[in-house]
Amino acid sequence: MIYNSIIETIGNTPMIRLNKLEKDIKGEVLVKVEYFNPGNSMKDRMAIKMVEDAEKAGILKPGGTIIEGTSGNTGMGLALAAVAKGYKCIFTMADKQSKEKIDILKAVGAEVIVCPTNVSPEDPRSYYSVARKLNADIPNSFYPNQYDNLSNTAAHYETTGPEIWNDTDGKITHYAAGVGTGGSMCGTAKYLKEQNSNIVTVGIDTYGSVFKKYKETGVFDEKEVYPYLTEGIGEDILPKNVNFDMIDHFVKVTDKDAAVMTRRLAREEGLFVGWSCGSAVHGALEWAKENLKEGDQMVIILPDHGTRYLGKVYNDDWMRNHGFLEDKTYSTARDIISKRPASYSLVSVKKSDSIKDAIGMMNKTSVSQIPVLDGEEVVGSLTDTKLLSKIIDNPSLKDGKVEDVMESSMTFVAGDSTLDVLSSMIEKEKAVLVRDGNDQIHIITKHDILEAFTN
Repeated sequence: MIYNSIIETIGNTPMIRLNKLEKDIKGEVLVKVEYFNPGNSMKDRMAIKMVEDAEKAGILKPGGTIIEGTSGNTGMGLALAAVAKGYKCIFTMADKQSKEKIDILKAVGAEVIVCPTNVSPEDPRSYYSVARKLNADIPNSFYPNQYDNLSNTAAHYETTGPEIWNDTDGKITHYAAGVGTGGSMCGTAKYLKEQNSNIVTVGIDTYGSVFKKYKETGVFDEKEVYPYLTEGIGEDILPKNVNFDMIDHFVKVTDKDAAVMTRRLAREEGLFVGWSCGSAVHGALEWAKENLKEGDQMVIILPDHGTRYLGKVYNDDWMRNHGFLEDKTYSTARDIISKRPASYSLVSVKKSDSIKDAIGMMNKTSVSQIPVLDGEEVVGSLTDTKLLSKIIDNPSLKDGKVEDVMESSMTFVAGDSTLDVLSSMIEKEKAVLVRDGNDQIHIITKHDILEAFTN
């Protein structure tokens, strides 16, 4: 068959049976391998749908510019559509994304703007905000907004769902996928449930994301949000494409479990896939061990290709540096704080406090770094070395307020973060924060981690 352009080759990806990883599971486990799409990910499906729907609506006109915030894969799909249809592309990405993703987008002619990860979505520096501002400033531009553009869900309702139903001859009983923007999970689930309402859907989430708790409680808990490493899964917002009615269960997967499973898929099944694929398979198989029965058939979506992650999960040094290659059982942040006395209280200062008082507090308590609060919210931090350097450069600062000299806030981590993960997350001399079961904030320093390693 001869195709008119690359975008006509999107879809109809293969379904493959897992042979080794499912050996302890009743029933059958199949994976739909989306890296067979021309952009090497399932995002090609929704990218072309969003572009073509925008063209039909008159939003995207000839010679226009496509502007999108992306973790990389959506950008690739949009870039292919742009090449085929004659548009320009500008993409914003969080700085946690792999270098390979950035380089690939540049290779197909896109401009890439890298933005900080550890800021709120509303922060003007976030990759969401930067994309929206570019769209407002650049004439004849189109901001697809994959998170809230329901063409995302429609693409998978129209293509991925029917393909899975047909490939399994309607025998599918369970569907599992990672949840990020929500389109592939919910669009596919909607179609499948319309064919058979008994089909069970399992969404895979990551620690540091809000989805699982929101599904189970209806509460958007900002305390669930903290930095994580896995790319393309989980969110700190509630995209309109995430229809929680279409997701029966959620399973959370750690960065480490996802990374290890990603490598196992390559070595044991010959599937050279991306990091969130490891999340999807690990979470789905953990759920399947307890719930799948003889005769059941589970389908798991594998979103993208391993070439995006050569410098991370497929790099032994990177894996070792993050403690992901060690086969050891480590203590956790929760173990560290559980040994503290009931009288423990976080040493902190307010952003409105004077710098002299802050220095006095640090000297009195013999701490070298301290969180800065605005009410109950952590908004910054002070470290003695950097504070001293600033005062030496500008002695008049000593008479100012803490907010004039504070640094960025310390990172919040999950209570089940292990020592190896904690040590990789602590930035140089900066500590991390964790909440206990009573919602009290604790600080964990390098000294705490070293002490835990030796006990």
